[in-house]
Amino acid sequence: MRILITAGGTSEAIDQVRAITNHSTGSLGVALAKVALQNEKLEVDYVTTKSALKPTENSRLHLYLIQSTADLSATLNHLLEKNTYDMVIHSMAVSDFTTETAFSEEELITAFLAKKPALTAADLKTFFNHLTAKTQQASKISSDTERLIITLKKTPKVIQQIKKLQPETLLVGFKLLVDVSKEELLSVAEAALIKNQADFVLANDLTEIAGEKHHGYLLAKNGEMQEAHTKAEIADLILQQLEK
Repeated sequence: MRILITAGGTSEAIDQVRAITNHSTGSLGVALAKVALQNEKLEVDYVTTKSALKPTENSRLHLYLIQSTADLSATLNHLLEKNTYDMVIHSMAVSDFTTETAFSEEELITAFLAKKPALTAADLKTFFNHLTAKTQQASKISSDTERLIITLKKTPKVIQQIKKLQPETLLVGFKLLVDVSKEELLSVAEAALIKNQADFVLANDLTEIAGEKHHGYLLAKNGEMQEAHTKAEIADLILQQLEK
């Protein structure tokens, strides 16, 4: 048997020395790998980032390091085409947006003033596209810049490529919200189940995560729901689904 776990958080480069990232540590992924490796029949492919926490080394644990959402997409495509997985646990915090370009206020004003005064909406869109195309290759932004403008573009939903490549795998997705009611959390998680063709979704709220405390609800596509209160309980709950 073989499973795939993603953990940690992606990082989207602004230039060659700066990036936009998130606070995910990968600790839940470590807990998942620990439980999975207790089953001597399981091989675990583990996709994570350089800065995330790592599971203890094991001959049945295979690490793949990525940085950006694009890296993640390419790595998952490669692994899903190469191997057959009994379960894919997609716990990685993936950026919804990636950097398109960054430029200074002065660059924006100079470029804008060079255009004719009477600009239409279409003119402005063309102007903006031209400006982002010109500046997106910068290797390092000057630290002397007083005000920096960064444009972001939406990233593809990586989780949605999993079932397209392996329809039979058990897919576990995650939905994290912040300070919402239980009803709203479960409603959003149910929508994610359908949208991503997942078999399970772990719904959790950031305000209920602290250290080993990790309150979550595991929703199944058949409508069943189970509750856990720690990372270890969540890991046990998810891996138990392999035995059903």
